[in-house]
Amino acid sequence: MSITLSLVLAAAAPAAPSPIEITSSVLAEKKASAADGTTRVELVAPKRVTPGDRVVYRIDYRNNGKQAASGLVIANPVPAAMQYSGPADGSPAPELSVDGQTFGPLSALKVRNGASLRPAVASDVRVVRWRLAQPLAAGAKGQVSFRATLK
Repeated sequence: MSITLSLVLAAAAPAAPSPIEITSSVLAEKKASAADGTTRVELVAPKRVTPGDRVVYRIDYRNNGKQAASGLVIANPVPAAMQYSGPADGSPAPELSVDGQTFGPLSALKVRNGASLRPAVASDVRVVRWRLAQPLAAGAKGQVSFRATLK
């Protein structure tokens, strides 16, 4: 996981610690029956995950600084054993990358297939990234998340 802040530092100044705190967690989706007979999905700490199980990667961020932070970029790799499945409920859609360098919607990404290119599919996604459009105020916090399936 990486975080990028737009800061201008003097060449002789030592790098200051980032005021942005990032924590991430992995939660398993568990189906549960509700009292009204419907089925709902709960997010729980995973005890065991088997192929085909869906999990949610949740990234919480907070500005512990005294000033707003702008240009915040939150990126998270998709582990090799997982397949990207989409943004989690309530999270904005991330930009996606198959190579860690070019980002965009899945429909715009291409993967080299020998001498030609083919459209990217979810299993090709290696990195998800969110760019916060607005500065994050001092003391403010937020959350982004995405779903993935164990291969």
